[in-house]
Amino acid sequence: MRLFKTIQKKLFGGTPTYDGVGGGRRSLAWAVGNPGAVAALLFSQNELRAKSRDLVRRNAWASAALEAYVSNAVGTGIKPQAMIGDPVLRERIQSLWRDWTEVSDASGLTDFYGQQALACRAMLEGGEALIRIRFRRPEDGLPVAMQLQVLEPEHLPVTLNTTADNGNVIRAGVEFDALGRRVAYHLYRNHPEDGFLAPMSSSSGLSTVRVDAAEIIHLFRPLRPGQIRGEPWLARALVKLHELDQYDDAELVRKKTAAMFAGFITRLSPEDNLVGEGVTDANGVALAGLEPGTLQILEPGEDIKFSQPADVGASYSDFLRMQFRAVAAAMGVSYEQLTGDLTQVPPGSPGTVGKRGKRKVRSFVIPHITHDDVVLPEEVQGIRTFGSETEMESIANVMAGHLDTMRNKHSITLEHLRMGALKGVILDADGAVIYDLYD
Repeated sequence: MRLFKTIQKKLFGGTPTYDGVGGGRRSLAWAVGNPGAVAALLFSQNELRAKSRDLVRRNAWASAALEAYVSNAVGTGIKPQAMIGDPVLRERIQSLWRDWTEVSDASGLTDFYGQQALACRAMLEGGEALIRIRFRRPEDGLPVAMQLQVLEPEHLPVTLNTTADNGNVIRAGVEFDALGRRVAYHLYRNHPEDGFLAPMSSSSGLSTVRVDAAEIIHLFRPLRPGQIRGEPWLARALVKLHELDQYDDAELVRKKTAAMFAGFITRLSPEDNLVGEGVTDANGVALAGLEPGTLQILEPGEDIKFSQPADVGASYSDFLRMQFRAVAAAMGVSYEQLTGDLTQVPPGSPGTVGKRGKRKVRSFVIPHITHDDVVLPEEVQGIRTFGSETEMESIANVMAGHLDTMRNKHSITLEHLRMGALKGVILDADGAVIYDLYD
């Protein structure tokens, strides 16, 4: 090795071509690794995800960063618009889309736009999200026989690395064909960390089921070519946020402890009692209290020294600000969005926080609006089908016409509610206020 270094020095000189490859004292302790895109997350993804979730649960700044990003990226929902030229067909498509978005969630917790926010947050916190397309039966009564199920990435086992019976390779739970294309996902039936607490738990909960790749939307941010799984967006800020939280908490405890002592009394004769001194405890320590307006006469040899807790220092705020800037950069949000601190924004300047606007997710209780209708006998009996001279009218045709009328009424009602939302006051049909957005 020494001979090789000597020859290298003779050929290329003593100074390395790049500073980063030097072996001097500045790079001596720099231990580097260069794993591939798959190997980098294979043994670290579970721990990264667990620490990210723990930090979001306990750390207000981590949670605020996620909320800011979801609010900016999704807001109240990313809404598509049909661009078909035929206005009648366009309205029918939009009406069908609106009906489906209300029942798109397989869990029944939210609508399609709420699922967007849920999937985005799951991707930020856990590094990725899985959206499974669930096809339904016609008798389920859905506008479109399909629903979406948002799953956390724990449903896709990172440790599943084998060869399938059909010869395909499985890496980190994802099955690939001979051309490297994703053909299937092997998912746990239940969340592995919930076990029998899952609503649909069973003895086969930790067994995997093969789901065709066409039925899975794998949402993550690819950072390297060939990457299979996603990494949590807090990965580069985990240690800094954890240490910063401990540091700030230590400062709080230090100031709290120091503020508990108003002063200290020293005396030459410890056995003498002071005015207001209480009974000594098990350690022989007694505390004396002072009330407003107290004039305390000191005995010869006694002295009072008032507690003067040290301040956090003038650099405390600047130090925290610089650390939060690094965390904000790692998360892809601005410092102002992360902390809510606008003291560094010049007066009159819009600042970077201005891009948030008013895109803040708000929770609403959606009113249930019903339309009742009946099919009368005279609508069917002795009536010929429209356009036919021999075929009699059927109940199915009459019901379809009634349903179409009811669907149009729902569309008009929805348009009325949306117009009220634009004006800021949403009114019911009788004029009652459902929501006052100015309140």
